[in-house]
Amino acid sequence: MSKTVYAHLAAMIEADADKVALCFEAETLTYGALGEAVELAARNLQVLRVAEGTVFSAYAQNCTELMIAYYAAARLGAVFVPLNPNLTAPEVEYAFKHSGATILFHDDFVGDVAGAAVPAGSLYPLARLRAPADGLPALEESTVTAEDDFLIIYTSGSTGVPKAILLDHAAQVGAATALASMWGLTKGDVTLVALPLGYLYGLSTGAAVGLQSGGTVAILRRFHPRDVLEGLISHGATVYHGVPTMYSMMLEYCEQHGLRYDLSGVRALICAGAPLPEEMQQRFADRFGKAIQNYYATTEATPVFGTFANDPKPLPRGAVGRAAPGLQVRIIRPDGTDCENDEDGEVVVRAAATMKRYLKSPEQTDAAFREGLFRTGDLGRRDGDGYFYLTGRIKDIIIRGGANISPSEVEEVLSSHPAVQDIAVVGGPDRIFGEVPVAFVVVRHGASITQEDLISYAERILSDFKVPRTIHFEAELPLGLTGKFDKKALKARLQA
Repeated sequence: MSKTVYAHLAAMIEADADKVALCFEAETLTYGALGEAVELAARNLQVLRVAEGTVFSAYAQNCTELMIAYYAAARLGAVFVPLNPNLTAPEVEYAFKHSGATILFHDDFVGDVAGAAVPAGSLYPLARLRAPADGLPALEESTVTAEDDFLIIYTSGSTGVPKAILLDHAAQVGAATALASMWGLTKGDVTLVALPLGYLYGLSTGAAVGLQSGGTVAILRRFHPRDVLEGLISHGATVYHGVPTMYSMMLEYCEQHGLRYDLSGVRALICAGAPLPEEMQQRFADRFGKAIQNYYATTEATPVFGTFANDPKPLPRGAVGRAAPGLQVRIIRPDGTDCENDEDGEVVVRAAATMKRYLKSPEQTDAAFREGLFRTGDLGRRDGDGYFYLTGRIKDIIIRGGANISPSEVEEVLSSHPAVQDIAVVGGPDRIFGEVPVAFVVVRHGASITQEDLISYAERILSDFKVPRTIHFEAELPLGLTGKFDKKALKARLQA
């Protein structure tokens, strides 16, 4: 029987109480001190009527208190709902009501928005979790099990209201165990986290996995390319997680300012969330002498594909990795039959951490699974050596006059041009073909290129019907809350 999230932390405390667990700005907590802070927070939560099964939320920029809240919820058997600090008042109000949360903790950065979203009687400053223990009652006995609900994560979603993904303790423990095995994480690792702790990638894959492995986790309040590059060195980081736009911004920052950073001590630069352009990957390696490694998961199923630390073979070009430990995976055709090797199909999986359900949405939950496997919505293929490749999103497919076009394929080609810094391709309306590919491009610092030149470049590589005939040059591309390019916003511009 698997342990609970808190049981794993308790094991780390017992094994090495004096080892540094968390660093955030001027504060450093050992595992022992983290355990004491979690115990105090649990007692403060108990006074606020948070107990087993109670749902509470936290809405703030990255800080130590968010990780304390995560483990205090685990200690009590409560359900934790982390929210990204960039959410608007209506989005916070929706998540708070939909999740059934009784309390919203917040920091000063989002205080006004929190006040507009949630009734005053349900609002508390995040610092309340660390209020002095004087007069606090002892913790009540807990009967938390690994199968109990633990996290509700709201995804950004491309349409409609956000999806609320419910995960239990077993999912969080299972994901951390699988990821530690895949990446070879040890107590000697230092993980730098600049991803928002309001999403699973930062909260769990970055911070909690690092702590469950007995390592040290250094948290930045928010992402800035300079802060990350300096933090990798000052903290002696060995592991860093980011999305492609973060790595692109780090690279652009150094290119614009003529800077170089010695990242030789970082053994794993992990990238997920969106396709990683090969050209940007190569430029990053040329400047920093370090390769970015692909990783793939969804909030509903984690981990899926990645690079194994002990794999002696280099990753084949274009591959995202091998199947993660404990993964069940099929690549299927629309009729449900299995694809052959090197044949594209829908990726369906059951991972070490697979969601229990979408909260309050049984129909959506049923539609998300096929024969017990989660439907990722991604297209991919497997080669004969067991490596996997992602080739597009089913919903993102552009249908031009009946012919399917994968935006990621077009983006990969255009991003290989030396003048292109960032690229996003979406489907735009067309009177004749119904839909055609349209590209939005950010040009590299100091470079120049015309629409005609870029179209000509694409024509040498892509089939004619896949080539974007309209290219919009932008100073920057809009970002969604998770740091990915906001294609929904770009499509809305075209529709308008």
